[in-house]
Amino acid sequence: MQSAPIKFERFQSENDDACQERILSAIDKLGDRLVILGHHYQHEGVYRHADFTGDSLKLSRYAAGSDAEYIVFLGVHFMAEVADILSRPDQVAILPDMAAGCSMADMANLAKVERCRRELSEHYDFDQTFTPVTYINSAADLKAFCGEHGGIVCTSSNATKIAEWAFNQREKILFFPDQHLGRWTGYKMGIPLDEMMVWDPDLPLGGLTKEEIDKAKILLWKGHCSVHQMFQPQHIAKFREQYPEGKVIAHPECTFEVCRQSDYVGSTEFILKTVSESAPGTRWLVGTELNLVNRLAERMKPEGKVVQFMSPLVCECSTMARIDPQHLAWTLENLASGNVVNRIHVAPDEAELAKLTLDRMLAVS
Repeated sequence: MQSAPIKFERFQSENDDACQERILSAIDKLGDRLVILGHHYQHEGVYRHADFTGDSLKLSRYAAGSDAEYIVFLGVHFMAEVADILSRPDQVAILPDMAAGCSMADMANLAKVERCRRELSEHYDFDQTFTPVTYINSAADLKAFCGEHGGIVCTSSNATKIAEWAFNQREKILFFPDQHLGRWTGYKMGIPLDEMMVWDPDLPLGGLTKEEIDKAKILLWKGHCSVHQMFQPQHIAKFREQYPEGKVIAHPECTFEVCRQSDYVGSTEFILKTVSESAPGTRWLVGTELNLVNRLAERMKPEGKVVQFMSPLVCECSTMARIDPQHLAWTLENLASGNVVNRIHVAPDEAELAKLTLDRMLAVS
């Protein structure tokens, strides 16, 4: 029986332990009607409750295949949008805190991307020359833009395969919003750095000349992840000086120099797999979000492996951190009472175009 919605204020003063009990009780009441998806960057206090965990690609697959009535996403806004787009109309995608966004995703909005297309269209037939590729860390309307213009979505797991597909469609790629993933992907494909130009959306024609765009194979949007910019080449140099036998692994959202000086570069799933499968007693320097690194470090201790965060400064993804036990308890207790809070719903016309790009991605992957 439905009751009046429970206000979040009732949970703000609850300590984490009390919230854990409330979360478990609500999960028990909801049963198979609920599935909780958790990104690797989440706090342990909520991550422990996830039915499925993974990176963006893995969680996209879970969202597409879930039978649950409610899909609660422990992540950020664009992830919950993907869950809504890929799930059935009768399913409900929920984000426990609407303020859990992504600063990188905010660096490319539809108005700026449309202006970019208009400016490029003054010199080229855009839809015959450029394949737009958006990193999954982007809003639904940018995924829809790619759907409208023959483009596709990528993740850090499948970026190379996606870029190969994109080049099979047209001669150039417009890649947004993360320049670093785009640059590293192109570099791995053998594209020279001077054929990958940064498009600054705040400058006319992206701050480029027509000749530079003619030469470019990939136009890289001027965007980045603030957490992954903390990692610097000197952090790697110091680690190698102290531990010559150690290994360095980084996420491709890191800068080009950090990626180039690392022994391995890959997605969060790749990082977890590579370190987990390494020999006992090995030492690792890891360049990605703090919660994942700390969790991995604890998991590797029994095997004598040492896993350390690349930066001497402790910093986590502040927007991911907004999903705390208080918000999760509030969300689940409302669901158990018959009230849906913080539903993420993408408009049908936008969702249809965005789904084209996500389906293309899943097929190519």
